[in-house]
Amino acid sequence: MKLIKTEDAVGQVLGHDMTQIIPGEFKGARFKKGHIVAAEDIPVLLSMGKENIYIFELDEGKVHENDAAERMCALCLNEGMSRGEVSEGKIEIFAERDGLFRIDRGKLNAVNAVDELMIATRHGDTAVRAGDKLAGTRVIPLVIEESKLAEAERIVGGKPMLALLPYKLRRAGVVTTGSEVYHGRIEDKFTPVLERKLSKFGIAVSQHLVVDDGLDNIRAAIDELRGTDVDMILCTGGMSVDPDDNTPGAIRASGARIVTYGAPVLPGAMFLLGYFDDGRPIMGLPGCVMYAKATIFDLALPRIAAGVELTRRDFTGMGEGGLCLGCKPCVYPNCGFGKSAFS
Repeated sequence: MKLIKTEDAVGQVLGHDMTQIIPGEFKGARFKKGHIVAAEDIPVLLSMGKENIYIFELDEGKVHENDAAERMCALCLNEGMSRGEVSEGKIEIFAERDGLFRIDRGKLNAVNAVDELMIATRHGDTAVRAGDKLAGTRVIPLVIEESKLAEAERIVGGKPMLALLPYKLRRAGVVTTGSEVYHGRIEDKFTPVLERKLSKFGIAVSQHLVVDDGLDNIRAAIDELRGTDVDMILCTGGMSVDPDDNTPGAIRASGARIVTYGAPVLPGAMFLLGYFDDGRPIMGLPGCVMYAKATIFDLALPRIAAGVELTRRDFTGMGEGGLCLGCKPCVYPNCGFGKSAFS
């Protein structure tokens, strides 16, 4: 830091807090450390008895925290997002719309490995609502070397590391299996649950078929739905390994490419996901989706609704954090379920 005359401080960065006392009215930091002195500040500083002040010297190659925060924000801000004002070197980023929040984790980790830089985000691959806070970024010191910011910009490479994808799928077809429902012995309570879950992503159940047990019956229903304009097909019932549970076999027989039958998630281990040649997903949903608030379906649906094609690797990485603890009351999604730090 350097001591200079107050009259010469315009444009300089304050090196410490400046306390002002107005008897009976105010006592506190009138100007905070890191404040860039403006012309209108000079009379106030002089009235506070500050003939000389300590400032940070912004040598060539150094950047003030506020200017650095702007550059860090630019590494993150993307379509569908808004940002707050810079405050003490920090900028927060918010969702402007509902959507799927995604992170380039490799780039995020690499930027955070650069000394004196930081970007903190909410968990990626999760559903967010308009107004939700997505990230916050700042540099650690009041003045930082420009070379460190340049290194972060090189890592990111001109494309923001955060994304907010809109939901694309709009229509779902449901195949309800089971003789007990088909013959009217019990009420179908699964489809209303699906309707509620899907509606959060702007998806409506536009086709619904109830079929008797048997692989051929289920496959025929799937084939019928493939001939409609549905964006996804959901099959409920018959997902266990019991000999008379034919849904997985029917999905395979329909020509779908199976991504996974089974996932390291509880509840939801018997989940099945496949894709047809036209890119439409088909899912076999275990019974837990009907009665548990949070299951594998809730973890996969936001990405599927946004048109992201999932792979086997997406599921194998769900094991850490894939155990629902059954908390009472349930606070999902504000919990660790489905949120591995290494996913």
